[in-house]
Amino acid sequence: SMVYLCVCIRKDHVEKEQEAARRWPKRWGFLMTPVEELLKDEKKQVAKPKIPLPEHLQIRPVTPVETYIKIKPSPPVPQTTQGFIGWRSTVPGLELERYYQIRSCKGAFSKDLKWPMEPTD
Repeated sequence: SMVYLCVCIRKDHVEKEQEAARRWPKRWGFLMTPVEELLKDEKKQVAKPKIPLPEHLQIRPVTPVETYIKIKPSPPVPQTTQGFIGWRSTVPGLELERYYQIRSCKGAFSKDLKWPMEPTD
């Protein structure tokens, strides 16, 4: 009946838990080792003396990013969300494609269609 089935399932669960508890120390017992015992060998190692690097191998001081990248002040923030999209890049001098023209890796799609590169009026 239903009660017998529930008892069998519960008994099976308890047996599996006991089996897992019996096997746990063999598989995962290393997790119970104290940290001090694991690190005792590392503390005994003598620090090696540091050898000064030749000048040509030494790391140069970091150049600040501001030296290479100049950020101009933004125009006033638009009042609508529609105006917010691309609001900074529409101002000449603040566009994202400053030094190059965007091209796809397999060639521009407009070339395949023989469209002009710039829009004509």
